[in-house]
Amino acid sequence: MKDKLFSKVVLLLFIFSLSAGAQNIEAVKSLMIIDCPSAATLERGSFLGILHMYNDGGMLGYLDVGITNRMMFGISYGGTNIIGSGNVDWNPQVAVNIRYRVIDEALSFPAIAIGYDGQGYGKYLDSLSRYEQKSKGLYAAASKSFNFLGTLAFHGGVNYSFERKDNDKDLNAFVGLEKSINPELSLFAEYDFAINDNTGKSIGQGKGYLNAALKFTFQKKLQIDFLWKNILKNNVLDPGSSREIRISYIEYF
Repeated sequence: MKDKLFSKVVLLLFIFSLSAGAQNIEAVKSLMIIDCPSAATLERGSFLGILHMYNDGGMLGYLDVGITNRMMFGISYGGTNIIGSGNVDWNPQVAVNIRYRVIDEALSFPAIAIGYDGQGYGKYLDSLSRYEQKSKGLYAAASKSFNFLGTLAFHGGVNYSFERKDNDKDLNAFVGLEKSINPELSLFAEYDFAINDNTGKSIGQGKGYLNAALKFTFQKKLQIDFLWKNILKNNVLDPGSSREIRISYIEYF
């Protein structure tokens, strides 16, 4: 069953990469769908600061820098119970992410990027040496935008996480989309199949992670995201969905 599902994902991504017939308006600019990466990168000489606030008093801080127009590098760190009382439960280490866009987006072909991201989401589970939602680890992502009443973009990719102490070491896949409502407001959705989080000591229930977001962008520098995550309630340790906020600010050297 799992192999058939993965085969369908690969086929979907293949068809998606060959899609044509719609007018390309501009390269996709969103670095992340929600938790899953796109094929976009920061411009050379720009830096991005992000503050992500999530359940259990959790906060994550990110700093990403555009090294070239194709390559970006960043670090992130945070923990839970930062907001509230009691001791803070810090993540065990600073996470590193790096991304390189191999192929630029063209009229009939998506942008393709490869990268590594060591930052997972939710609590860090010491007993399993993993986050509630595993970090992506090594990944390849594709993104394609179209002109349809504004911007319509599709994303997809595969990843291999190094958080494997739960004995689920499968290759994983994810898909996503974004649709602009106006120049300041956009809707996003993603589905992480969580194929690497449904056997052994995993905390997933085989439903995958479905997330949605409403994103406001001001003057192309400040962005506020209102996130609704784990809509399918896939996490056995925390069976509810969560409402989160992420604030991003981009500036140039």
